Amino acid sequence: MFGGIADDLTGAIELAGMLAAGGCHAAVGMGPSAIPEEVVELDALVLAIKSRVVPAPVAAQRFAEAAASLRQVGARQLFFKYCATFDSTPAGNIGPCADILRTQTGAAALLFCPAFPNVDRTVYRGHLFVADQLVSNSPKRHDPLTPMTEPDLVKVLGAQTREKVGLLPLPIIRAGEQQVRRALAEGARAGTPYLIADTAEEADLVVLAEATWDSCAMTGGSSVAAHYPALWRRNGLIGSRAAPALPRRRGRGAVLAGSLAERTAVQIAEFSHHHPTLHLDILNSAHTPEMAARWALENSGPICIATTTSHERAREIQQALGAGEAARQAERLLGEIAVRLVASGFDRLLVAGGETSGAVVDALAIRHLAVAPFTAPGVGLCHAELPRPITLCLKSGKLGDTAMFARVLAEMEGME
Repeated sequence: MFGGIADDLTGAIELAGMLAAGGCHAAVGMGPSAIPEEVVELDALVLAIKSRVVPAPVAAQRFAEAAASLRQVGARQLFFKYCATFDSTPAGNIGPCADILRTQTGAAALLFCPAFPNVDRTVYRGHLFVADQLVSNSPKRHDPLTPMTEPDLVKVLGAQTREKVGLLPLPIIRAGEQQVRRALAEGARAGTPYLIADTAEEADLVVLAEATWDSCAMTGGSSVAAHYPALWRRNGLIGSRAAPALPRRRGRGAVLAGSLAERTAVQIAEFSHHHPTLHLDILNSAHTPEMAARWALENSGPICIATTTSHERAREIQQALGAGEAARQAERLLGEIAVRLVASGFDRLLVAGGETSGAVVDALAIRHLAVAPFTAPGVGLCHAELPRPITLCLKSGKLGDTAMFARVLAEMEGME
């Protein structure tokens, strides 16, 4: 079994969905010890540990527990999934978690492959690009929790770990699988066990997957792991099977948006042209879960409730509460709203934002999710067996097309 550890929930859903699209029976567990009873039937289990923006010691503890849980149920490979924009700070949390991964698995070297060329996240000479911009010139530089102001990932990772970090340059990758394997071995012998992988196009990901499918440990985005199922099948590790269909839902649908990403703001604006939208401000004492739930019931059709705001207002809120407390209050508010919406008959929820998705799932006391095969970036569909079963789309705030909110809610009605 493949064991994934994702630093946020939407990343876990995306990784499991890509493996499901490749013909794997994959599931997601919420938390570092969320091993389902049917684990022996799975080809892949991904644990979402919500470690991206917590203090580094907390992240390390959660990661160590998740790694131990997966090893106890026989995972042959542990894969550390993080964001394609390498979301982190000088304190962590990618470096500290990678250090634990290497220690627990005994890996001689680790490859770091965040790139996702299909959504214009690429790495060249170790520098991370968002489309044609360095990440440090992109909107990611304004991220309130993990601002990416340094594009050189060798430097970014180097600040987070005591291990020496080097580069796996594009010419070596283009030379093929064996050259990549040789570079990893040479890096380990030379005392540079961590290598940032250049990646410019999908063919580069194929080579990196060919070089790491049988390694005991790997790190990166879901984009490289998407190529593993075909390699596992070719080497007799898994058979062929069709992913189970998710049930259709006939109740009401709602969007809950907490991401501060510019893409989410555009998606909310597009949705609000045709559907009721409520903007909440966590400093407004009148904006309570009860008020939002009443508003939802007073409006018909699909609705949107958002704490998403401008960067200027976000800074004002953070100055009043502190960045961490502001995020926690927004997440808690949307989580409590989700509980009330589900209790009142909403059975389709689209949640925008990785941390927001985690808060909503926690509030609903969901432990495990069945995952639909990946179809497009930003569309992570899954099903939860609650007393009132629901279907969710848990999406990264930075991904998805402009008009996806209304379309995906409609698609959830006819999924079988």
